[in-house]
Amino acid sequence: MGETGMETFYLAIDVGTGSVRAALVDARGAIRSLAAREHEQIVPRYGWSEQRPADWWDGAVHAIREVLGSTPGAANNIAAVCACGQMHGTVLIDADGHLTRETAPLWNDKRTLAQVEAFRKRHDAASCLARTANPATPAWPGFKLQWIKAHEPDAYERASTVFMPKDYVNFRLTGERACDWTDASTTFLMDPVTRTWSQTMLDALGLDGRKMPAIRAPLDLLGSVTAGAAAATGLREGTPVLVGGADYPVSVLGSGVYAPGLASDITGTSSIITVIADKPMLHPEVSNLATCEGLWGRFMLLDSGGDAMRWARRAFHENTLSYDTVAQKAASAPVGSEGLFFLPYLTGERLGEHSNSRAQFFGIAAKHGLAHLHRAVLEGVAFGVRRHIALLQSPGATIERLVAASGGAKAALWLEIKASMYRTPILVPAEVECGVMGCAILAATAHGQFANLGAAVNAFVRFEREVQPDPYASDTYDRMMPIFERLYLHSQQFYDDLDCLSQDDA
Repeated sequence: MGETGMETFYLAIDVGTGSVRAALVDARGAIRSLAAREHEQIVPRYGWSEQRPADWWDGAVHAIREVLGSTPGAANNIAAVCACGQMHGTVLIDADGHLTRETAPLWNDKRTLAQVEAFRKRHDAASCLARTANPATPAWPGFKLQWIKAHEPDAYERASTVFMPKDYVNFRLTGERACDWTDASTTFLMDPVTRTWSQTMLDALGLDGRKMPAIRAPLDLLGSVTAGAAAATGLREGTPVLVGGADYPVSVLGSGVYAPGLASDITGTSSIITVIADKPMLHPEVSNLATCEGLWGRFMLLDSGGDAMRWARRAFHENTLSYDTVAQKAASAPVGSEGLFFLPYLTGERLGEHSNSRAQFFGIAAKHGLAHLHRAVLEGVAFGVRRHIALLQSPGATIERLVAASGGAKAALWLEIKASMYRTPILVPAEVECGVMGCAILAATAHGQFANLGAAVNAFVRFEREVQPDPYASDTYDRMMPIFERLYLHSQQFYDDLDCLSQDDA
């Protein structure tokens, strides 16, 4: 590629669980170059999950250098840098900017179960929902900090600032310390009304609020690339760097979901449904995060989303068939799988009343074969998400259009099932790198190319197809849904019994 002249670029950085990705995005919203650097996940013991923040920075340096190397002259034409990052990873640095512990516990780290259980026993759930807009779960950094304070007091005491993953990369780029409201809103420490740290919650967890950085808007200018960071990455010293946001809300933005009436369905290992609303929904099964544009994303998670399809492929075929072949088998069964149901709770429910719930098939008859089983798995996940949609919607937060992203957006049959199940058209973005696109949207808006995020989304996000509900399938699923609901409710009485059986076997 030749010299870029005065062409404008935005540099997007996505600090993910598996890798750090960097991309050059041009002023038309096209990704011109993308690079990734993988990093390992450390599991010191069962239920723990950590990574080294130093690896994130090393990955960012290599990925940035690679994309700059692919586009000569690009470093001089980058108008702004914006990073997003995996949520809940808890990084501690001291006054000199050094890590006080080499690793950071991640979003999927479960070591804080005891802290969460103790908190639930001591505090009223409803009042905490009002103060945080979220139920207590082991993922939240507030509980991770509580654990570190109890078990590694030296690391906690020496820390002067708590970062989320993208904040650490931003700090290495600029030397500035800040958090944004998307990450802060899911720490269990932010007041959802004032968008400041809640002294009440800090006191409840026994934490020092002086260690928490300023909460700023994702669009704010954080600082500029330092001489040291420029030497390491190849970026131009003085390049503006935004505060940025957490990877999930930034990806939702990058998929085209940014205003009330819009919703996001991201199906990877799990299925997350998010509805954009003016205010959070205070419910013990609903989580809420502040969105990049200043609204709220009400979301619920079904732990076994794409994982249900992976389970079926492994259980029925020992991974010998491709996912496409499995989907073809499912497509050969009729809509509704001839009355065969699948409850998709293979790993329980994170926030359901029964975290020990189980998966099951119900209604198997002699007429059913493997194709029915596969289709029932896909439909079962959609039934489970439909339960969530019914709860998340309320006056002022209805779904008019749903955008599907991540791996589940590639499964044509699954999209058809979901569109009919939800009676809602589903749009699929043309660009699969929604996190990168969200960062570019933020950077372009902050740079002044667009008046607001909505205008940037409309210019940058393109959809490759729209899946419409099938009336016959929708009617079929409407008739089946009450049965699924009763199965869900009546099965709960057996979960504790199954746990007792497991304990007896042990």
